[in-house]
Amino acid sequence: MIDNAKKIYLTVKDYTVSKETFGLYRDGKYDMLITFPKPSLEELSKYYESEDYISHSNKKKGLFSFLYQIVRGFTLKNKLNIIQHFHVEKGTLLDIGAGTGHFLELAQKNKWIVTGIEPNLGARNMASEKGISFVDNIQSLANNSFDVITMWHVLEHVYDLDEQIKELKRVLKPDGVLVIAVPNFRSFDARYYKRFWAAYDVPRHLWHFSKKSIKLLFQEKQMKVVEMIPMKWDAFYVSLLSEKYKKGYMNFFKAIYVGLKSNYKAKKRFQYSSLIYIIKNDKKSK
Repeated sequence: MIDNAKKIYLTVKDYTVSKETFGLYRDGKYDMLITFPKPSLEELSKYYESEDYISHSNKKKGLFSFLYQIVRGFTLKNKLNIIQHFHVEKGTLLDIGAGTGHFLELAQKNKWIVTGIEPNLGARNMASEKGISFVDNIQSLANNSFDVITMWHVLEHVYDLDEQIKELKRVLKPDGVLVIAVPNFRSFDARYYKRFWAAYDVPRHLWHFSKKSIKLLFQEKQMKVVEMIPMKWDAFYVSLLSEKYKKGYMNFFKAIYVGLKSNYKAKKRFQYSSLIYIIKNDKKSK
């Protein structure tokens, strides 16, 4: 499906864990970037072993983590509002990459029947304490079993992209809704920070998407992007972390300026720092 083009786009450092350097190759057909070399599945887990990898943590340690947790509180309700807008009747919800279960906990309180998938054992144990049910993998789930499937900044992490999209289509009900949130390497903040852009997050992020790549990848599986929603908070969050990578400290004022400029420039071509894609089965292709 994906042709690993050999034209290098950027060389990027893993600032979070290993300090190793990786290349980003551009696939021209899909307008996406691919992390190279791609670690083996066995090697990949070591790149998540850091207290700084806060998506698996409930701790408010340090100012940056504290701000992350505060913003997450605002965004959780927004996520729930999105799925309830596009699927009015409450039903079965699968969240892939559920982390510590905050989103599923909120959805469950709002009468959704929830299931999570989370490979990190520590995060999954924290989520289980909230009463969240988990399965080990998507392959164990029945065909057409979920009304809504969500992946909040998770698709860029999956090892086998083609297989993952096939499984998403298989498990989603014919009239179901798939919600995918990913960073957008065509955003202003990505172009501004270049190799310091925090959302590259190599090698944990194996794939780096544009609007074109998401549309094409799902179109090939007879699925259609029906709407895109900006994640405006991400421009500030990513810019703040990018400032740290670039200058060695978090320049809050500069990050706020870049975030504001990124969101302003995004209005014309809808190139926001991160985008939520609402995807449904394409009935015309049947």
